[in-house]
Amino acid sequence: MRRAPLILWQFIRAFFIIYLCLYVGIGISSLLPVTIPGSIIGMLVLFTLLATQILPVEWVRPGCSLFIRYMALLFVPISVGVMNDMDILTAQFGPIVVSCLVSTLIVLVTVGVLSQRMHRQPLGPEGERDE
Repeated sequence: MRRAPLILWQFIRAFFIIYLCLYVGIGISSLLPVTIPGSIIGMLVLFTLLATQILPVEWVRPGCSLFIRYMALLFVPISVGVMNDMDILTAQFGPIVVSCLVSTLIVLVTVGVLSQRMHRQPLGPEGERDE
């Protein structure tokens, strides 16, 4: 019974940090001249805090685990919203499929070319390219 307040505190802290990063991202997004979703910027803020070890991973792990466990349930409202606009999607089905295929092809070719260039010459003992 003594662990219940500790576990509750860990979840509250995790959700507070995740939502704080979300709202910081929304704030930064509103200041930018380009349109980037605040949730994406918030995830980048959270990633930066975790990668630089300013924020311990253990502080956000309980909340992230819960979000990941119920991720499929979180997509239900989005799916219902897409169903409301089904007539627009069916009218534009061709261009949507073509743009998906072309963008996938561009990404595959770009990654392949960059991978070939990066792996062409092995690194020497000092981290320099062998000639």
